[in-house]
Amino acid sequence: MIQSIDFNCDLGEGCGSDAAIVPCISSASIACGGHAGDTQSMREAIALCLQHNVAIGAHPSFVDRAHFGRRELSLPAAEIHQLVVAQVGTLAALCQELGAPLQHVKPHGALYNLAARDPATAAAIAQAVHDCDPGLYLYALAGSELCTAGQRRGLRVAEEVFAERGYTAAGQLVPRDQPGAVIHQLQDSLAQVRGMLRDGTVRAVDGQAVAIHADTLCLHGDRQDAAAFAQALRDALQAEGYAITAPAQRGRHA
Repeated sequence: MIQSIDFNCDLGEGCGSDAAIVPCISSASIACGGHAGDTQSMREAIALCLQHNVAIGAHPSFVDRAHFGRRELSLPAAEIHQLVVAQVGTLAALCQELGAPLQHVKPHGALYNLAARDPATAAAIAQAVHDCDPGLYLYALAGSELCTAGQRRGLRVAEEVFAERGYTAAGQLVPRDQPGAVIHQLQDSLAQVRGMLRDGTVRAVDGQAVAIHADTLCLHGDRQDAAAFAQALRDALQAEGYAITAPAQRGRHA
């Protein structure tokens, strides 16, 4: 039986590589106004995804464009729920206008990392996704509080792993202001991906092997070398015998 993996990347963030990245991936998370993105960029990203049969997701974040959504903000759960509903709703309306199905929601940056460890934030996001459309997938850091919250709310959860981010011994992503947060070399990234997919483990920055489950593999689209990384990762996945397929597409053929 051929193994499948979803390969996702963030789009519409103004980084200039979207057109080169999209042919390599199976799912895209499109910035919808919080940390980046506007109506025009969302339309362009949706069109690219339709052209290449790439599944579309919303990428909501803290409303903090000055820090690209990577600064953690202290907000009550009700505000987090509201900002997710609003941003997902904006992208969903454009998807409907352009005839593109919306597959998933994936929080961005500091909101994603906060939800990974904080049950209240995770629950607010899971409820927001359910309120937008209970049929949507929720992309969440593998083994995190957001996975748990999504499953409790009855959502379909895709556990996400990262090709070029470092991990702590607790299975969280290393904060970006700490050593080892970002994997810069392609070969190191490929080694991490092979370990996660083949062995179900990732090597933490302290050297520990951490168990991990992967439904979807993420590459950050704001890297300067994102397009080259995307092609190399796709080639490596296919060489390992993986079918690169979005969760919703697998569901249709199950």
